[in-house]
Amino acid sequence: MNNAVMNEIDPAQSIEAVIADLGRRAMAAARDLALASAQQRNLALQHAAKVMRARSSEILLANAKDVAGVRDGGKDAAFIDRLILTEDRIADMADALDAIAKQDDPLGRTLATFDRPNGLKIDRISVPIGVIAMIYESRPNVGSDAGALCVKSGNAVILRCGSESLHSSRMIAACLTQGLRAAGLPADAVQLVDTRDREAVKLLLHSTETVDLVIPRGGRGLVSLVQKEARVPTLLHLDGNNHTYVHESADLEKAVGIVANAKMRRTGICGATECVVIDRKIAELFLPRLTVALGDCELRGDEQARAIVPDMTPATDADWDTEYLSNIMSVKIVDDVQASITFVQAHSSGHTDAIVTEDKSAAKLFMTSVDSAVVMHNASTQFADGGEFGMGAEIGIATGKMHARGPVGAEQLTSFKYLVFGSGQQRP
Repeated sequence: MNNAVMNEIDPAQSIEAVIADLGRRAMAAARDLALASAQQRNLALQHAAKVMRARSSEILLANAKDVAGVRDGGKDAAFIDRLILTEDRIADMADALDAIAKQDDPLGRTLATFDRPNGLKIDRISVPIGVIAMIYESRPNVGSDAGALCVKSGNAVILRCGSESLHSSRMIAACLTQGLRAAGLPADAVQLVDTRDREAVKLLLHSTETVDLVIPRGGRGLVSLVQKEARVPTLLHLDGNNHTYVHESADLEKAVGIVANAKMRRTGICGATECVVIDRKIAELFLPRLTVALGDCELRGDEQARAIVPDMTPATDADWDTEYLSNIMSVKIVDDVQASITFVQAHSSGHTDAIVTEDKSAAKLFMTSVDSAVVMHNASTQFADGGEFGMGAEIGIATGKMHARGPVGAEQLTSFKYLVFGSGQQRP
């Protein structure tokens, strides 16, 4: 049975009625999913992975419609790269489902135990959050990762993809719901808002009676809308204006490889380095070598950087605060590690920043002082990824400081409650 359009909206229904209905169904599914066994939830993910592999050709055909639509609309290469699916990318999505299924159950864990003088025993245990609305844009794999992590953590999820990825997202959601049915779990635990109507986003943000948490994953426009309109609690994934600082003690060969990978492996992901910060003492040796390694990457530098590589584009003030998501990188020359920290703190989005150095004391100072969700030493910023952190996948990189921070996996999608055990105690 083809379930690719199982959530397609009835044109006779208002968008308000549709979102309200999705929320009610999600609440009911969340109650059932929270009581399901870990074995059931894992079986759902394993079956969904099999379905995804079996329906790979259908997913590719759906994705081809999405890609054709954005090409006709004049979207740039970086946008298309985020949207496009290949056989390898679909295989990676399916592998992520299997990897998440194999992880320890995040629910029912005893987080703390308190024995009170009056004989009460209090346990703090992990529980699902409830209903999560995942609002994302052009990357269809986000729907797969979010759906899988929510099922694993016992949460129902309402997926609202960008209009550009609607055909792909229908197919991915269908694979997940087939997995749920096969495991005897409610298919409504994963629902897709099957409309291009932008009003759906605002309505989800206002759904205080049915949605427990909203997670936006997209550009500044989406994040700004969420910050302005949200009445439901949010877990923000802000842009990735990431920096790599090359310290005077860096192994230059190692540094060239790290920075080139951090920028050019995939330029359109949030973990890409957007600005390289270079210690003045090694800039003349390092920058020309890096320029060659970066190939067709456009560099935008300050006056000192352009003195070393004269054909570099002059950087403007706006460049220091820009997430390019393309083959463009800004270049800043600084006097020392303290100056690098000052610069990074002023311009980082708080996502991921890195230092390349053989000096452990410099690494410690940088990593302690830079207040980002992820801070790295001698590694590419593109490792800022839930899969690379052993989470199987991620629902986003949380750049705030409340509830969860950094890659958000199944464990971070849980809350907790207290269980109090007594033997007849009465409070005086």
